[in-house]
Amino acid sequence: MTESKIITREQAVAQAAEWRAEGQQIVFTNGCFDIVHLGHIDYLEKARNLGDRLILGLNTDASVSCIKGPLRPVVNEYARARLMAALEFVDAVILFGEPTPLELIEAVQPDVLVKGNDYTIDTIVGADFVLARGGRVETVELVPGYSTTKLIERIRQAF
Repeated sequence: MTESKIITREQAVAQAAEWRAEGQQIVFTNGCFDIVHLGHIDYLEKARNLGDRLILGLNTDASVSCIKGPLRPVVNEYARARLMAALEFVDAVILFGEPTPLELIEAVQPDVLVKGNDYTIDTIVGADFVLARGGRVETVELVPGYSTTKLIERIRQAF
């Protein structure tokens, strides 16, 4: 079941079109989601509550390394994709390796684009595209004190 939610970009485009034809609002967000923690769960649940279906763009291992450094990710892309797909409020997971999710956002054409409130609308990749199509761009409040980087640092300090 969870593996069936991990789909290709082409499958995501077709699925999004089907959901849209049924009158459902499609929400899109993206991220690395390395070492899943409460902050991730809270964020994704809030994102899903902004529409009917949540599509998650998940950075590939190579792109995580480019963004976070050579020691990341801690958890490989297959495992991260399965973990994200197992969440009941995530409807589809698409791996992407580009530096930003812009191409994926343009392909999926979400009704709602979501990022955490550590971003502003003018710094959210794809915001202009979604707004130009009549969609919404939302930021959701993050749970204070939760980040993978901080978690890794606490683990390192323990040893």
